[in-house]
Amino acid sequence: MTRMTLLALLLLSPSAGAASLTVFAAASLTDAFTEIGRAFDARTGHRTTFQFAGSQVLRAQLESGARADVFASANDAQFTPLLGRVVTSREVFARNRLTVIAPAGSAKVRSLRDLTGSGVRLVLAAPSVPVGEYTRRMLAAVDRSGTYGKDFAARALRNVVSEEGNVRQVALKVGLGEADAAVVYASDVTPTLKKTVRVVPLPTRFNQTAAYPLGVVRGSVSADAARAFVAFVKGREGQAILRRWGFLSP
Repeated sequence: MTRMTLLALLLLSPSAGAASLTVFAAASLTDAFTEIGRAFDARTGHRTTFQFAGSQVLRAQLESGARADVFASANDAQFTPLLGRVVTSREVFARNRLTVIAPAGSAKVRSLRDLTGSGVRLVLAAPSVPVGEYTRRMLAAVDRSGTYGKDFAARALRNVVSEEGNVRQVALKVGLGEADAAVVYASDVTPTLKKTVRVVPLPTRFNQTAAYPLGVVRGSVSADAARAFVAFVKGREGQAILRRWGFLSP
């Protein structure tokens, strides 16, 4: 047995001194991390609670002194500036891809080209939100290709009726029929959402890959348990749960 294997086993072993962990995690991780938290707690005896929000909101809270033990972001732009000051390490634990969704009962948006159509209500995440940043990169890639004509991105952005603070709020707008289309992560098309939306094809050459980093927050009062949580997320059981919820391996 290697030293690293032994350390992982020790970190994940149930202990009489159960810790209370607070994990700040991107909104797109809500379902996967909730399941991971239940499995981790059952295995270790720890008690894990989550704060789910846009990564940019969680970063601001941490920079303002909010107490947490682990931070999991949906991109590096909201994570790397904290490295060394607020979080002690960076490990990519999952990846994701974009998808376009539309209401199941509407035919207004059938292809990417239709995002520029007259009267289309498009909902995106704000530019500071990771999925909002990835979405604008995708639109820029379409522009560079010239596939859908000149200034595709500008024409699509003119149809934006709302910019939301996290990806789950974006998806909800379509699920409620308050938008004709939206851009979310593939993992956000959950079994529940699938009942009310359909996926619009997004050509692979325009898609963007989102990398998710996480790390232990500096000053955590339960640093050993926090490291155990990170190890669990990156381990076989945590990765299997993430894949079930539509995430890609790191």
